[in-house]
Amino acid sequence: MNISWFLLPLAASVSLVWTASRYESTPLILVRSAKLFGQILFFMALILLVLFVLSYNL
Repeated sequence: MNISWFLLPLAASVSLVWTASRYESTPLILVRSAKLFGQILFFMALILLVLFVLSYNL
């Protein structure tokens, strides 16, 4: 199993814990953590793309 598959549950757990420490309402926690999860995945993909471009033809 590729180690990068562990990034998905890691991002989900970080977003849930971070959001649960800020809010008390369960629906608000779920909505905000879903948005944060999407942002984390987006920025990880962006960083992956930048690193791929920079390492192309090395």
